[in-house]
Amino acid sequence: MQLAAMRTNVGGTAAAVFDGTGWATIATAADVTALLARPDWRRLADAALTSGDRITAEDAQLTNPLHAPAKIVCCGLNYADHIEETGRETPEFPTLFAKFADTLTGPDDDILVTGSSAIDWEAELAVVIGAPIRSGDRTEAQGAIFGYTIANDVSMRDWQSRTLQWFQGKAFDRTTPVGPVVVTADEFDPAAGAEISCLVGDELMQHSDTGRMVFDAATLVSYISGFTALGPGDLVLTGTPGGVGVGREPRRYLADGDVLITRIAGIGELRNRILTKERHNS
Repeated sequence: MQLAAMRTNVGGTAAAVFDGTGWATIATAADVTALLARPDWRRLADAALTSGDRITAEDAQLTNPLHAPAKIVCCGLNYADHIEETGRETPEFPTLFAKFADTLTGPDDDILVTGSSAIDWEAELAVVIGAPIRSGDRTEAQGAIFGYTIANDVSMRDWQSRTLQWFQGKAFDRTTPVGPVVVTADEFDPAAGAEISCLVGDELMQHSDTGRMVFDAATLVSYISGFTALGPGDLVLTGTPGGVGVGREPRRYLADGDVLITRIAGIGELRNRILTKERHNS
């Protein structure tokens, strides 16, 4: 099953479920986060497929499917080639940091960054939690995973490198695109090795597959649940493969007007224009 959030013609958003050709809206939930908060979410999705308003795939204006996760936990240094390009050792435990909900933005939204001259890309698979979990083992963690989506952990390296803590380079407002859909775990298995890539315009920067993670999705969810409870709608970013700008020689960063394209086979594509100054009527 594929779920999403879409803009409505009255200025709000609604959750929606894909029927194979188009989208059926779920009017009682504004997004996937709100939908997963309902224990009867599947009944609501099935009912929408029977009687919900239909929007064609071409006309659907998809937005960030997870508007307000209670927790966003991110893993760094989780692909061997990215670890190598940063000059680090393979970690014994996941390297984690957090984001706020207002760092998220939609799959085709412009990303405005001011105050940084070192804007970098990080294509990532994101895990969507569907059931409460606290101190769960790997099997319980797998059962708590609702599905998967795409994220790009756009990073301001000049801010990130100011201290040993990464947070300030990772938490700029509305700089982490997410979407375009959430694919349920019964239809997507990252361990099987889904292709993940990132392009700047037509130039391929990152290319790997999700089977190459050091800590896979279930391992990460289990580990995180050991110190903080996770609940429906929470988000876990699983790290990026090699090919980031800061690891290149010479270093390469995003410039005003660049189009950042993030893809994971079986989920879809993010397409975001980078802006480094305010624009009006653009």
